[in-house]
Amino acid sequence: MILAVFALLVVVFVILPLVGWAIGLVIWTAIVGIFFGALGRLIVPGYQPIGFLATICCGWIGSIVGGIIGRSAGVGHFATVLIEIGLSAAAVALWSGTHRRSVSAPNREALPR
Repeated sequence: MILAVFALLVVVFVILPLVGWAIGLVIWTAIVGIFFGALGRLIVPGYQPIGFLATICCGWIGSIVGGIIGRSAGVGHFATVLIEIGLSAAAVALWSGTHRRSVSAPNREALPR
């Protein structure tokens, strides 16, 4: 009986808060990723052939990686946010640079005269 009560207390006070923290972290980084992806898209000059979902994913990845780097380096909250924005902008620029289509002049030989 005592073991069952102890197991229940461990689940309630240890396991559930950790799971809730992990889910909250994923949701928070998704929300921050949307915002930072939009900021990253605004920072990169010129036209970006990147869709809404790719912008969110780039912002999310930049936010997660920047948060990990900033927290592990111990640089402070403001510097961590700046690292997240920079990595989100870099992810948007990288995605845009690898998915650009070149616009070429029409083939003159194929045009009727």
